[in-house]
Amino acid sequence: MTNHPSAPLCQAPDPEIRSPKIAFPAGAVDCHAHICGPATQFPYAQERIYTPPDATLENYESLLDMLGVDRAVLVQPSVYGSDNRAMLAALKEQPKNFRGVAVVSNNVNKFIDQELEQLHAAGVRGIRCNIVDVADKSAGLPIQNLKALAERIKPFGWHIELLMHVNEYPDLAKVFENFPVDLVFGHFGYSHAKNGVNDEGFQGLLELLKNQQAWVKMTGPYRICDGNLPYTDMRPFNDAVIDANPKRLVWGSDWPHVMVKKNMPHDADLCDLFGDWVIDSNLRKSIMVDNPCILYDFPAINL
Repeated sequence: MTNHPSAPLCQAPDPEIRSPKIAFPAGAVDCHAHICGPATQFPYAQERIYTPPDATLENYESLLDMLGVDRAVLVQPSVYGSDNRAMLAALKEQPKNFRGVAVVSNNVNKFIDQELEQLHAAGVRGIRCNIVDVADKSAGLPIQNLKALAERIKPFGWHIELLMHVNEYPDLAKVFENFPVDLVFGHFGYSHAKNGVNDEGFQGLLELLKNQQAWVKMTGPYRICDGNLPYTDMRPFNDAVIDANPKRLVWGSDWPHVMVKKNMPHDADLCDLFGDWVIDSNLRKSIMVDNPCILYDFPAINL
């Protein structure tokens, strides 16, 4: 990222206290949320492209109560770079109900097993790699670096979560063939709806899904389509990933919805949209409970 000490302030999440109409299953997991701040305690990196308002653990716990969601996966936001302290502090407060996806130094040789062991003990189960902000797209994916990282984390059973626009990589399935660990793609693969579901990169993502080589986060539809709720342009992408492999899908709120430049959606409405798009209650349970237990090492819920 570029150095932006006065990066623009993001919109804050909608503060209205309102629960969704849908009732989620017991043990439901929000698989994509960020803790930001308090900035006075966990200052943001000078090199950042936005500045979020404080979105603290206390705020997020209130949100989960409002939505009727029991567990969560906290993903390291880019505003903190590889400083995972805010996320780790939140994990420490909720060791049974929270898991984490960390960001680490690009130099894999700097890692020592003890550091990875400490992250694992804290609840980290994956590493996030930002491919969106790669300076030279013509160089292609940094596949060798990703493979080296994958080999280091493989003994821990972790995955690599990729923030990338899959439409920029038409050979996606070939590049990640026989990758050492599971891959998780955020925001339906982060390909704008205008590219369509027949885009080669998105089709490559579907191939990886079908072959049990990848997972997809059903998150942030507002990030990759024009217009506001109900984000109808994104419905074909929702249906395509379900058709490809419903056992490799997870859902997330994407709270606190950083860098949203259109109307800020209310989280209750986003939950109800998911319910409208995934009508079958057994499928919702798979996406919200069963699949996250496998991917993030949560204990099964005994009813």
